Amino acid sequence: MQLVPKTKLAPEFDPILEKIILDVGGMKCAGCVNAVERQLTQHPGVKSACVNLATEVAVVESETGAVDADALAQRLTAVGFPTQPRKPNGAVAGEISTLPDPAERQRREMRSSVRQLAIAAILLLLSGSGHFGNLGSSVLPVLNNIWFHCGLATVALLIPGRPILVDGWLGWRRNAPNMNTLVGLGTLTAYIASLVALLFPKMGWECFFDEPVMMLGFILLGRTLEQQARGRAAAAFRKLLALQPQVARLIANPEKGGMGSPSVEIPAEQVRVGEWVQVLPGDKIPVDGEVVVGKTTVDESMLTGEAVPVIKQPGDMVTGGTLNQSGAIAIQTTRTGSDTTLARIVALVEAAQTRKAPVQKLADTVAGYFTYGVLTASVLTFVFWYFFGTHIWADVSMSGGMEMMGHATHEAPHSPLLISLKLAIAVMVVACPCALGLATPTAILVGTAMGAERGLLIKGGDVLEKVHKLNTVVFDKTGTLTTGNPIVTDCLLIEEMGSKELHSHSTTLTASPLPFDYAHGKPTPHSLIQLAAAVESGTHHPLARAIQQEAQQQQLSIPEAVDFHTEPGLGVSAVVEGKVVLLGNWDWLSWHGITINETAQQVAQDLATDGKTVVCVAVGGTLAGLIAVSDTLRPDAQSTVDKLRQMGLRVMLLSGDRQEAASAIAKQLGLDSADVIAGVPPAKKAAAIQSLQLEETRRQGDKGTKKTPNSSLLTPNSPLPTPHSIIAMVGDGINDAPALSQADVGIALHSGTDVAMETAEIVLMRDRLNDVVESIQLSRATFNKIRQNLFWAFAYNTVGIPLAAGVLFPSLGFVLNPSGAAALMAFSSVSVVTNSILLRRLAHHP
Repeated sequence: MQLVPKTKLAPEFDPILEKIILDVGGMKCAGCVNAVERQLTQHPGVKSACVNLATEVAVVESETGAVDADALAQRLTAVGFPTQPRKPNGAVAGEISTLPDPAERQRREMRSSVRQLAIAAILLLLSGSGHFGNLGSSVLPVLNNIWFHCGLATVALLIPGRPILVDGWLGWRRNAPNMNTLVGLGTLTAYIASLVALLFPKMGWECFFDEPVMMLGFILLGRTLEQQARGRAAAAFRKLLALQPQVARLIANPEKGGMGSPSVEIPAEQVRVGEWVQVLPGDKIPVDGEVVVGKTTVDESMLTGEAVPVIKQPGDMVTGGTLNQSGAIAIQTTRTGSDTTLARIVALVEAAQTRKAPVQKLADTVAGYFTYGVLTASVLTFVFWYFFGTHIWADVSMSGGMEMMGHATHEAPHSPLLISLKLAIAVMVVACPCALGLATPTAILVGTAMGAERGLLIKGGDVLEKVHKLNTVVFDKTGTLTTGNPIVTDCLLIEEMGSKELHSHSTTLTASPLPFDYAHGKPTPHSLIQLAAAVESGTHHPLARAIQQEAQQQQLSIPEAVDFHTEPGLGVSAVVEGKVVLLGNWDWLSWHGITINETAQQVAQDLATDGKTVVCVAVGGTLAGLIAVSDTLRPDAQSTVDKLRQMGLRVMLLSGDRQEAASAIAKQLGLDSADVIAGVPPAKKAAAIQSLQLEETRRQGDKGTKKTPNSSLLTPNSPLPTPHSIIAMVGDGINDAPALSQADVGIALHSGTDVAMETAEIVLMRDRLNDVVESIQLSRATFNKIRQNLFWAFAYNTVGIPLAAGVLFPSLGFVLNPSGAAALMAFSSVSVVTNSILLRRLAHHP
């Protein structure tokens, strides 16, 4: 059981929910999924339940401590779905279950299904030999003996068909009939009718013992192929699980004893934070940590998708599950167990596979009543043909697999009862709720696993659907479109001793250390940097790092500062050498009553026009100078923006910088001024995203008035219409978390904070901006597969059931017999899963 945070729009007083993960067996189709979900949601204390047919996992949300996982498991087991809860046992989060190894379990199931298929195939071959007439009897006369075919059908029902019949009966008893119920009813009805015809020949009925055998053969063939396909669909996720290291070599402090100190092998999940671990060449790195001793290259392709090894040396971070290649290293553990990056990826991917797309809700609703509907259709088919159809069209024939009228030559005269029964059986057998149940989960299984291989974590089917509807992508500027490592480009001094001239100096300062001399009344570019670095030592903003790095590069001594005060998005203040020093934007200085002359404003405007961020420095209540800082664009920023626009998406820029600085970046990227939202403090970024979500609706309601994004921020508390635009927000920092949460789709760069990653719906592990495009393309391709699968599943049943009911007989003389219906049903499930697997090929060319 894992605690999960409240939903992003939930009020603060909402109870904290916990997730209970259950491994559920015995599910065969969408009807089973619906039955399991119904059982779970009816349990007291359960808030919601989501069941995945492809992964056989149920995720239940309840108030903390309100529901016993074992009680839930027992409830499902009691109604025919063997279930076990997953419990924390010290293993890595995301491990499949406490049941036997999933890969081994699947191999056992596969071997069992192959054995059943082999038996069914032999029976099918022998049963079908009767259709070859004299050819079969000339080799083995017994092949044409009706008692021989009766024996074959009996063996088929008792051996390969037994699990289907038992599960179908259990489903009927628990008032949750499923696909096996339909198949079981169909095969048993055909067998009993043939047995009656054999035992009472005077009735004039024909025997069709080959029908139940062929039905079981085709269905088992379809299930075996489907199981193989589902195994291939889950292969990427199993590969991800296999990356989790099992063993760690614990050593004493290598900084004291060196790399040669003896090691002790312990399970990787038992390593504690702060302990030292030795990693030899060829070993998987067991935990997340920092390299303390040694130098090596590490294969991080499992995390980033990049094949080129990365050089690691003391001070560098390494990730558990990556492969150490060339040298022995010692690392100090920073994250273990469920906190490691790989474990979190596994947990996110597995959670994503249980989150359904809203489009699946229709399929789930239909599946809940599907079996009852098919049984009703079967009864109506029988009634129509028995009382009307066989009298209107007296020449109807159903002797072969798919026959035209009048083609039966060697059977006994056809009884209206038998013909009506065959058509009713065909209706039961042709229906396929399994295709409905597999349509969404198999596509999500393939899509999310593919994303994980490429370093794209997509958190569920609901995300895929929202990405498909996306029309606007909003980028944070600093650290997202830009490198996030700004540098000081200009240092300008202002002297107001009798004149209001601005004296500027280049930041190409001498390399020798200079004393802090501003207190003596002679400001210099060095002293301005020294003052700014002293004040910025109390904060961790990118601009602060740029100023501090400039001071370090110039080898300047940084004076001591006290009484720090920071106002996010505005500025910072501190007391240095007895003087109050302020650093920040115009609003910050104006709020403190500091006047700014026109010359300084003009120079600052020119710097901002060049795309530089201007930091004002005031000492003792007077403006002392300006420091300009520039953050360069990421190398792939331009190509990313261009590709998104080619995909028909509107690309916008959201920044806390002044309008001029943001516009300069936008100009480099070719964005219009209307697509730039600047001067938005972190606390109001979520409101900015909300206003963009509503902008399309406003535009439709007031076509004569052009409203800019900024104008909609003026009244955030006014009554708003229903959101229309679908917005994606791309960011990386804590200050982006509210905006990521507010956006329809939040996309976070892995280089950002954990808060941003937890809030976002898509996480880009490779820290490449181009992955924004790739994640949208993969999401679109996956959702297209979901829609194709659902269309096929609905279309198949919509066409197949009337076809089996004989709707084409009056016009074309076409009749579908039960074995042909079984073949079609098997094909439908296989086609849905195979179509999902094709995503692996198609997603490379979205």
